[in-house]
Amino acid sequence: MDQFKELITNEKLVLVDFFATWCGPCKMMAPVLEDLKQRVGDKARIVKVDVDKNQSLAMEYGIQAVPTLILFSGGAEVWRQSGAMPVSALEDVMKAHF
Repeated sequence: MDQFKELITNEKLVLVDFFATWCGPCKMMAPVLEDLKQRVGDKARIVKVDVDKNQSLAMEYGIQAVPTLILFSGGAEVWRQSGAMPVSALEDVMKAHF
């Protein structure tokens, strides 16, 4: 938990994908996030958090559906969305916070 807080605080922009291995839409997001990483490069970090393995973290951030994507800037939540999204929409959200 401390490592997670340190990560979202020390990095400039962090997109966290709260997912579950059994979730169909979560599996659909994996290649989308890979594509997004190529598009944003070093401007942001993308982190995946398995809600089944990190239940306390999921509870702390109020994750009620997967996938839930949360964008952090300097440790503060600046955007949140549940459900699958196209890469172009995610890229637009991230560019708005660079």
